[in-house]
Amino acid sequence: MVRALIELDENLNRVLNLIKAKYGFKDKSEAINFVVSKYIDDEAEPDLRPEFIEKMRKRQLEPTIKITNFKKHFGLN
Repeated sequence: MVRALIELDENLNRVLNLIKAKYGFKDKSEAINFVVSKYIDDEAEPDLRPEFIEKMRKRQLEPTIKITNFKKHFGLN
C-alpha cells in the first residue's frame, strides 16, 4: 500500500469528513479510497463495463427492419 501526505483546502476537508461520517469510515484514507473508487466506476468507458457488453449482446439478437425513407418512417418533414 502506498502512503501519501496530501494538502486539502478547508472545503475538501469538510467534504471528506462528511463522507467519513456518512459511511462510517475509520479515517479519511478510507473516505478518499471510496471517492476515487466511485469516480472510477462512474467514469469508466461504457464499452468496458460488463453491463454494456451484455446489453449489446441482447441488442444483436433483436429483429431489424429496413428503412428506405428515414424522414417518412419517423414522421419528419
